[in-house]
Amino acid sequence: MNRQDKLPATYLFVPANRPDRYAKALAAGADAVIVDLEDAVSPDEKASARRALGNWCDAHRDMAAALIVRINDETTRWFDDDLALASAAGIGGVMLPKVELASQVGRVKAALASGSAIIPIIETARGLLNVDAIAVSAGVQRLAFGTLDYAVDLDLSGDERGLAYPACRMALASRAAGLAAPIAGVTADLADDDALLADLAFARACGFTAKLCIHPKQVTLIRQALAPKAHEVEWARRVVAAAGAGRGAVQVDGKMVDRPVLLKAEAILGRIPA
Repeated sequence: MNRQDKLPATYLFVPANRPDRYAKALAAGADAVIVDLEDAVSPDEKASARRALGNWCDAHRDMAAALIVRINDETTRWFDDDLALASAAGIGGVMLPKVELASQVGRVKAALASGSAIIPIIETARGLLNVDAIAVSAGVQRLAFGTLDYAVDLDLSGDERGLAYPACRMALASRAAGLAAPIAGVTADLADDDALLADLAFARACGFTAKLCIHPKQVTLIRQALAPKAHEVEWARRVVAAAGAGRGAVQVDGKMVDRPVLLKAEAILGRIPA
């Protein structure tokens, strides 16, 4: 099964109505930049933000392919125009909010150029119940969890235990579909680094390996937290070296190196920043 483990670990949002920030966001160190036409743009600015994004992409074709655009969802009056822009602008992919049906992904895929990535956001009970079909839809690169909207949809209390089942369910659907692990939702409090790292730890415990960020400083903290520690890297290298020696059953630190141990070691080495 071909999981795409080298996909971005940090995704940084930038408002679509601030084209002056696009290049800055691309240079901020995030693995991926999402230009947001949805939550970051008020209804009366949707059209002008779309034009600004289109004009910027026309003038910067070399950088446009590095962008992901979060369009408005299928139920809104802005969806068709957003999708037309995404198709024409030469962007690298679309983040699709409030996905509840595989057919919604299919509609986006039909409009985009071949090879464009689609990242469905699971944000509702209905989306979660259909997550298996969504995950196997053609064009899906990986899933993202819209934790804030999901909590509103189910009227959750704010206790993170309410997010454990949907998060694990999304991770399972992703694994079964051969996708990379999902992307965790945003941490809204920019002043609380502890909350950011706690949200990441929770997401990692559920099987997520990436996170949405709303400020460049979050990117740095997430990258540091996701990077394996020096002792983990040293152990992983010894495991891989011992397994590759070809002497049959081997031990490292007094423990047998079997396939799960080797896979864990390889995963740790795969998280070393480039």
